[in-house]
Formats: sequence, C-alpha cells, structure tokens
Amino acid sequence: MNMPAVVPYTPETTTRTEVNKLAGATVVQFGTNWCGHCQRAEPLVQSAFEGHPGVRHLKVEDGSGRPLGRSFHIKLWPTLVFLRDGREVARVVRPTGAEEIVRALGEITASA
Repeated sequence: MNMPAVVPYTPETTTRTEVNKLAGATVVQFGTNWCGHCQRAEPLVQSAFEGHPGVRHLKVEDGSGRPLGRSFHIKLWPTLVFLRDGREVARVVRPTGAEEIVRALGEITASA
C-alpha cells in the first residue's frame, strides 16, 4: 500500500485565538521538517488518520519564540494536540505507536 505524500510542517499562519474558534475535531501537530523524532512518527500519524478523514489536521512548524507553540506549552516534538471545538481534549507527545493517536482521535470524534 502506498502512503500519501508527507505534508510538511508550515510556519504558523494562525493564532491561538483562531485555533480556539475552530469548530469540530482538530489536531494541531507541532514539530519541524528536520526533526528526526517527527520524521519517525510520521508513518504512525498517517496510519492513524486513515480512519479519520474528516478531522482537521494542522502541521505547525514550531521553535523558540513561536507564539502558537508557546501558548500550548510545547516542549518536545512532535506533539499532537487534539481539540474539539477549540478545547484541548488529549495530547500525544512523541508517539511510539499509532494506537495512542487513534485513541486520542476517538476522544475528539466521539459524539458529544
């Protein structure tokens, strides 16, 4: 099975206020394109998202002084923040298996 092309992390173009206003299920993934931990986790993230095509997934390039990452208190990459209607419901830091990502996706996609 061919995995889809990896979507790169992009410089932040949204603010915390905008993220807080996002309706529905959203995952904000913080990391960088050159991070080895991020590269190793990418197949796990892609696999977990296969069953959740309706979840908004934002990959945000993080680093020192980046306001969005600091507002979420990001310390390690990759960190996936799972939001429902702009509120944090779960968080996965440096995933080692797709199961933990799938479990968190279930928390934000379950019926309210």
